Amino acid sequence: MSVDADRDDRNLEAELASPAAGQFGVPVDAVCVGCGRTRVKRASLEEMDQHPQVDPTSLEASDCTSFKHVCYPCQGATWWNPVAILIGLLESERDRGE
Repeated sequence: MSVDADRDDRNLEAELASPAAGQFGVPVDAVCVGCGRTRVKRASLEEMDQHPQVDPTSLEASDCTSFKHVCYPCQGATWWNPVAILIGLLESERDRGE
């Protein structure tokens, strides 16, 4: 299990596997600006105002801008603020060839 697989008693791997996380992009732990809920979401590097060729493992959440993604409790697309780049989950995916 990765170092960041569990955070605050949450199963980040299960959150990432959920359709609500999205299908493409870097796994990040992010906070919805609407309701304050923290969830794993996928966001492309471009959505977080990063060069598409940057190595995501070299990023800090503070390097990334907010991105739009669906928030089901808010019932629509809202802004999410990245709080952590989930390197362990990203590396697990790479190891599995995803």
